[in-house]
Amino acid sequence: MRAVAEKKKAQNIPEYIIYMYQMEDLLRAYNFDLDDVRQYVISHYPISEAEKTEAAVWFADLAFEMKNAKVEETGHLAQTQELVDQLASIHWSLLKTDRDYFDLYQNAKPHLIRLLLEAGENAPKHEIQIALNAIYGQLLARLRSRDVPPDILEATDTFGDILSYLNWVYFSREEGKTRQN
Repeated sequence: MRAVAEKKKAQNIPEYIIYMYQMEDLLRAYNFDLDDVRQYVISHYPISEAEKTEAAVWFADLAFEMKNAKVEETGHLAQTQELVDQLASIHWSLLKTDRDYFDLYQNAKPHLIRLLLEAGENAPKHEIQIALNAIYGQLLARLRSRDVPPDILEATDTFGDILSYLNWVYFSREEGKTRQN
């Protein structure tokens, strides 16, 4: 699990964020009972016993962090949300400076507005959170074998485009920082 998270974090920040949301929800679904997580989740992964032990430790650490952050029922870990905010910062910057990104955003904008209005007072604080939530919601619906409405599929396609672009810029900037050091 940790290896999957680390690989996603090294290659695709939006995928990493969604994966971490999924792991948080998995712990919630098992009421933070780590014995149940071992029995019903970890034991079914085709990995070595050493890797299963490592996964159990990772889940225990994640559970500890979630309890300390008081996100046992709702919310997400601060370090994950910081990445969401970084993507949002890149988003706002690109809207002013990058025509290609602006065009992708224009395709997504009607969907973002619709979801923002539907959320009302419970709306996330920025558009990137809306995009991530919609894609995560689609993933959950598919995992539960539920139909996803065509308008949500269309929306998540446009959100995927902007998140892919943001991921590319994020890693381009990180690479630039590495070269400067």
